[in-house]
Amino acid sequence: MAHPNEPEAASPTLQDEVAAAGSELIGGPAGRRAVSYGGRWTPVRVIALLAIGMFALGLVQKAPCYNGGWLHGATDQYVHACYSDIPHLYNGRGFGASLIPYFDRIPPELSGDKEYLEYPVLTGLFMQVAAWLTPNGVGDPGPEQVYWLVNSGMLMVCAVVVAVCVTRTHRNRPWDGLLLALAPALALTATINWDLLAVALVCGALLAWSRSRPLAAGVLIGLATAAKFYPVLLLGPLLVLCWRAGRWREFGITVAATVVSWLAVNLPVMALAPRGWAEFYIFSAERPVDFGSFWLIIAQRAEITLDSVNLYAAVLVAVGCVGIAVLAFTAPRRPRLAQLVFLVVALFVVTNKVYSPQYVLWLIPLAVLARPRWRDFLIWQACEVLYFLGIWMYLAYLHGEDNQGLPQGGYQLAVLIHLLGTLYLCALVVRDVLRPEHDVVRIDGSDDPGGGVLDGAPDMFSLAPRRPTPRATAYVDWGVAPRADVSRET
Repeated sequence: MAHPNEPEAASPTLQDEVAAAGSELIGGPAGRRAVSYGGRWTPVRVIALLAIGMFALGLVQKAPCYNGGWLHGATDQYVHACYSDIPHLYNGRGFGASLIPYFDRIPPELSGDKEYLEYPVLTGLFMQVAAWLTPNGVGDPGPEQVYWLVNSGMLMVCAVVVAVCVTRTHRNRPWDGLLLALAPALALTATINWDLLAVALVCGALLAWSRSRPLAAGVLIGLATAAKFYPVLLLGPLLVLCWRAGRWREFGITVAATVVSWLAVNLPVMALAPRGWAEFYIFSAERPVDFGSFWLIIAQRAEITLDSVNLYAAVLVAVGCVGIAVLAFTAPRRPRLAQLVFLVVALFVVTNKVYSPQYVLWLIPLAVLARPRWRDFLIWQACEVLYFLGIWMYLAYLHGEDNQGLPQGGYQLAVLIHLLGTLYLCALVVRDVLRPEHDVVRIDGSDDPGGGVLDGAPDMFSLAPRRPTPRATAYVDWGVAPRADVSRET
């Protein structure tokens, strides 16, 4: 039974046509006697187990490379779509030679043009811990494969953390976590790189904020930024939403905690190995236009310099952030935190000079919280899976001897589909902000179940016409007819 102070948990099968149709595999939509809480199989446990299962399927998908594709054959890892950076960087960044990241210069014969590890400090620590757990010996499987296995185990823990945090962020919508647990792009890209570490910390920060713990949220944002750059973008949506709600104290605590935790991780390496620490930022500035970005399509069809791309990308991000801020201040109701965070991170990846396949991991949990609708989520995921296959077929075409694979024109089409899928989801989120009656999270009268101190808070500054903000637990009729056609008992 639900806790007397908890809102009744929403059932996707009663609100979502696609979820209702899919539920036929397990007996059909929930009936009126279904319970939301209690029992052994709670939503968190079910979703965590499903996330582990999908992660395991992703490991199976990488099996052709584990059996030799990473180390032998020019195109096997592309033809089988099982490429991963992890085994290649075991020796390529000196872990196999017991070099200390950021402190020891990597010999050219190992790394080519990289003198130091080009990852942020917390990710470098993650990589180093995995290297310590990897036996450096000769055998079958080799140390590169074992290193991938060790990292996969650690990344699986991160995936479970992500699933649990997403499931618990919206108290009355735990089953939305199924979207994340069953996301095909999560399984396909989880072990390409180390992005899941930062994603887990970001999801932990969103959970902490939803529980009105700005200090913990700030600490986790700072740690996430020490693992990847993009988490610092969360401070932008928090700024405009706290501005509109007048919650300056909580925002200040979060910012201060972010700065302190980021410095706590970075300062020791910054002071003792400044050149190695700076490699990530130098590499980010000097990195050429790369796969997945619309800038690559432009570069393949016209002359454009790296300096121009860096400038134009920065301008697009700045203009986009201003537009999102205007949206937040002029919306009829204060947007939900997850909606703005999704829009800002999507803006960053879409305008970036590289959109690697694993960047979808940044967006999956944010998309689940911002727009938990199965049809739209699956359309977007289909675009991401298409691109996942497209990039490896294009690399097979480039590196193969007989030009077998996807030629440049086909790859450019895959990039466009991949970008349009993300923009499609962004457009729907913007529509939900401007017309809250379309927001499935708010259809029961909730304000922002993931907003913490923002949930139900009155506006202190707004450019929109003033209107009463409904209490989080009060039902508001937005004029949307109930979806009775998908509601039936089992």
